Amino acid sequence: MNDVWRPNVTVAAIIEEDGRFLLVEEETPEGIRFNQPAGHLDEGESVVSAMVRETLEETAYAVEPLHLVGIYRWRRDGASPTYLRFAFAARVTGHDPAQPLDVGILRAVWHSYADIAGTKARHRSPLVLACVDDFRAGRRYPLELLRDFA
Repeated sequence: MNDVWRPNVTVAAIIEEDGRFLLVEEETPEGIRFNQPAGHLDEGESVVSAMVRETLEETAYAVEPLHLVGIYRWRRDGASPTYLRFAFAARVTGHDPAQPLDVGILRAVWHSYADIAGTKARHRSPLVLACVDDFRAGRRYPLELLRDFA
């Protein structure tokens, strides 16, 4: 059997309301960190539906995907896995504060850009700020760019 390299495919939601961005505070092996609502693509799932699911599971917010903001490849170091992140702009369509959050998620928080930039040392990865910066720079690609043939 051949060992075949494969990146870990992840999705993330960039959600901005009134100048604040929705983040999660989560427990990680490196300590408590901030991240966008994000997670792994499940088998048989489109990247768009994965983002909607992960956002709901991690924040209790229902969202509507609007645009693809970017696709990012990241590897912490030579011994770490490679991540391929699809980041989406989305808007909130509902919220259920009684819904339990995913294991490891401490809370969903709304932060200003200054707050996000000021907590860079507590980000899960450099992708957190990069995705917000790309969103603020107006990067928006149509969802039709992603075609699913499952």
